[in-house]
Amino acid sequence: MAEECLQQLKQRLRAFARARDWEQFHSPKNLSMAMIAECAELVEHFQWLSEEQSLDLSQEKRQAVRLELADILIYLVRCADRLDVDLIAAANEKIEINEQRYPAARVYGDARRSDEY
Repeated sequence: MAEECLQQLKQRLRAFARARDWEQFHSPKNLSMAMIAECAELVEHFQWLSEEQSLDLSQEKRQAVRLELADILIYLVRCADRLDVDLIAAANEKIEINEQRYPAARVYGDARRSDEY
């Protein structure tokens, strides 16, 4: 189901870009730069908040964060499309790698980097 939804989103974004002749601007370099700019805009919403405050956003702030997350996803999906990367397969592969790097019994409750264990 998730793969179908992601595929539909990818097709919709591809059609959106093509209808506007924006494929010429959607290089992996440009898309990754746009994505990091959107990530910075997301971070701005949490800057100076405590951990607790970041979990208890107002409805207005939550909506703004929601749209920033959408922008990030849009650029991520477009970049993956342009590079022919299957995001679901890549994410599953990365989770498997992380399961090896961070065995639950070894790292439970400890958030150090893998090379620090």
